[in-house]
Order: sequence, then C-alpha cells, then structure tokens
Amino acid sequence: MNPEQPSEQPTASEPEPGGTPIGRRLLLGTLGLGALGVAAAPTLQRGLESFLGGAADKDPTGLTGLLPNGGGFRYYSVTSSVPKKGEDDYRLTIDGLVDRPATYTLAELRALPQTRMVRDVQCVTGWRVPDTPFEGVRLSQLLDAAGVRSSAGAVRFTCFDGAYSESLTLSQARRDDVLVALRMQDKDLSHSHGGPVRLYVAPMYFYKSAKWLSGITLTSDVRPGYWEKRGYDVDAWVGRSNGRDDEAT
Repeated sequence: MNPEQPSEQPTASEPEPGGTPIGRRLLLGTLGLGALGVAAAPTLQRGLESFLGGAADKDPTGLTGLLPNGGGFRYYSVTSSVPKKGEDDYRLTIDGLVDRPATYTLAELRALPQTRMVRDVQCVTGWRVPDTPFEGVRLSQLLDAAGVRSSAGAVRFTCFDGAYSESLTLSQARRDDVLVALRMQDKDLSHSHGGPVRLYVAPMYFYKSAKWLSGITLTSDVRPGYWEKRGYDVDAWVGRSNGRDDEAT
C-alpha cells in the first residue's frame, strides 16, 4: 500500500493488489464496537494494546483491527494481512517528477535530522488520542533532497500492505508538521501502528497518515487515495472536512 514513474491508480471497481480490501460501509458499521472505548489502569492498557496488536497480525479477516484498546487507538488495516518489514528489508522509494530519485534504508532515515512534535491524533470516526508524540524526518527535507521538478503539484504515497494509498498537494506536503515518522509515543513504530515507517500529517484526520509507508511519488496533480475513492474528503483538515466539527489538532 511502487511505480518508478507516476501512473494512474485503479478505479474503485478494479481489484487492488494485496489482501481483500475492506469497504467503507463495513468499516463504519464495525466501528460501533469501538464507540464505548476501554477504561483501564495504565499497566492493563499497555497489555491490552499489545494483545490486540498481536491478534490483529494473525487475524485473516482484518476485523480485529477495528476493536478498541486501552491506549485509545484502533488497529486499522484495509487488507487481511500485512507483511512485516525491518532493518534488513525495509526500503522507502522517492520517485516520479524528481531530478534525483532515491531509495532509503531504515538506517539511512534514522541518520537524518529528526523532528519531534506532540499533537492530538483525531480519527474521522470520532475517537481522539491527545498529546501523542511523533518523531521522524520532515517530508519537505526528503522532497528537497530529491529535487522536485516544476511540473510537480502533488505527492502520492503508497504502502507495503499492497492496497493503501494517499495524496497531498505539494504545498501541504511541504508543511513543517508533516513527517515521515519512525517513532510514536517515544518508541520505535510498531508493526501494528504502521511501522517501521509511516506518514504523519498532523493537522489532518488520521486516515491521511498512511501506515506501512513504502513509496513517495511526485505527480502533476492529486490522485485520490484509498478512502477518498470511497467517499472521504481529499482535503482532510480536522474540524473542516468530512462534515465534522472536531477541534483542530
């Protein structure tokens, strides 16, 4: 969820690679299970979060990821399974309308200057996790290193789950609060949270922060991502999109 050059995304009626994608209706229906949340002591919260994360890895339906946990997060995946990547086999490719295409290993990303920010995480389905630290490389730094061409106007993100994608305009991607994140809650990103590397778009609803990031492609215009093709807004500012009025993060 990496082409060497920009290409058209499949239409909503075409099958996408990877596991079986989950539709918006099924996701929103099942999220009713998570509306109540879970209240527990901090130790129990950490244990429950770890348990559900491990269970989601082994769940062939992908629905375990919709259950609430004590940390406040929901484990979402739009495929039935996601391969694990680590130090030896993770790669992030930057290509498309750039002068200097590049591929980064996990060690190379960690060696770059890191930015830490603490913001609320807001899901478009209503739940929020306050004061969540994220740390990583500013996306603008990677774009500058790649040499964005004047014909580029947007950035497309693909993921190694084989199905998920997202997009930002070039001006949105260059914001200081958009990271290629390697850490969350002051620890390395776990697989369940989209590790080892995910996108983090602080001022937008969390579906824009693509998990299991593997590709950054510069394109001429915005190409709607996985959930945008299923009805969500392309511009996903918290409190100003998708018919919601949540407080801005």
